[in-house]
Amino acid sequence: MATTATCTRFTDDYQLFEELGKGAFSVVRRCVKKTSTQEYAAKIINTKKLSARDHQKLEREARICRLLKHPNIVRLHDSISEEGFHYLVFDLVTGGELFEDIVAREYYSEADASHCIHQILESVNHIHQHDIVHRDLKPENLLLASKCKGAAVKLADFGLAIEVQGEQQAWFGFAGTPGYLSPEVLRKDPYGKPVDIWACGVILYILLVGYPPFWDEDQHKLYQQIKAGAYDFPSPEWDTVTPEAKNLINQMLTINPAKRITADQALKHPWVCQRSTVASMMHRQETVECLRKFNARRKLKGAILTTMLVSRNFSVGRQSSAPASPAASAAGLAGQAAKSLLNKKSDGGVKKRKSSSSVHLMPQSNNKNSLVSPAQEPAPLQTAMEPQTTVVHNATDGIKGSTESCNTTTEDEDLKVRKQEIIKITEQLIEAINNGDFEAYTKICDPGLTSFEPEALGNLVEGMDFHKFYFENREWFCPRTASPSTPPS
Repeated sequence: MATTATCTRFTDDYQLFEELGKGAFSVVRRCVKKTSTQEYAAKIINTKKLSARDHQKLEREARICRLLKHPNIVRLHDSISEEGFHYLVFDLVTGGELFEDIVAREYYSEADASHCIHQILESVNHIHQHDIVHRDLKPENLLLASKCKGAAVKLADFGLAIEVQGEQQAWFGFAGTPGYLSPEVLRKDPYGKPVDIWACGVILYILLVGYPPFWDEDQHKLYQQIKAGAYDFPSPEWDTVTPEAKNLINQMLTINPAKRITADQALKHPWVCQRSTVASMMHRQETVECLRKFNARRKLKGAILTTMLVSRNFSVGRQSSAPASPAASAAGLAGQAAKSLLNKKSDGGVKKRKSSSSVHLMPQSNNKNSLVSPAQEPAPLQTAMEPQTTVVHNATDGIKGSTESCNTTTEDEDLKVRKQEIIKITEQLIEAINNGDFEAYTKICDPGLTSFEPEALGNLVEGMDFHKFYFENREWFCPRTASPSTPPS
């Protein structure tokens, strides 16, 4: 199948079916190629709404995806440009997130973790061989090809990916997700392929014990931990992990990128390539339980972030001769945010948090939560949004490669008012959650989230039932106070 942009009409070759996902400027629908009856996921971008800069980012993402053909990467099969719309035809990936699948398993061992990281490293090695740096490796971007047992792990979402020259190290901008950022990015040093290996080290750590190596409620302290490489292997959970696994993590989480292990070298590590004899086969029940809490917290924080960002979208578009009082603003935002969500409106100034669906179908840059701000180390954000937030700070070539606008604004009085509104509504959400006040929560949350939860025993949880489900199971994701040596359980 051709993977270059063609001049044929999309509907000449494909038949569209149900909607699978939606962003501000795009929609994802299942489609079938007429000549082969093969199913795919079509990302349909409304190019009429894109700026020239957004067009460039769309072209870059498509260009990168065309290069990558690997069983562990969500593949772009076709790219069709028409008047007003651009169609990207990807693999139809129906297995959901890798981390969600793990917690639904009856048996999970260190050897299983080795098999997972092996596939992830295969995908990273492939993109590095093509001089591509992903820059946003994290659980949300690790999907399964299908729901069949043993389905392949697929690396998705190349919206932040960049092209480099061999082993080139340069400053491509502050981009990534806080808990997975490398020390060199946080130091604003030149960087390259090693940033992906650092993220792999964080992922492997989580795969083995169910919580991250770097954690703090304060984002500034989190960044200090990362820059210092301040992680450890606390008892008792790490006592049952083999020394070889810890050795691989140490080589991946090496502060100096020049001394950090490469993807190719990691694939040759005994714990990876000799899994059957080196990795432990002991079932890790505690890891599964911790990972379930880790997943649930990610989803809850995603729900809060959705409301925050949609509230800001509404605020940006609002015209007012004088700022409203904080109380009035919060009350107005609560109703208007829900109305905005139901009407699927967005001004594109700030990206919406994607729904917490674990049924991912292809890379959806539109639905990624990206925050854009001036070039400086980001100030601490509300803790509700830290661990999974993708941030892009004044990237020279590395602005989020999505189809949504990423406009920056000056720190004027209006922006300060909007920030206070966001803080206010977030405080109300957190207070409602802490008090278990579902009625208060429903007045200001996002009613449009949908999630296919392993914790829900295979049931589709959507709308307000999504939120109710998490309220009824709060013990799964209410973390204890964390410190560098005492990660949240």
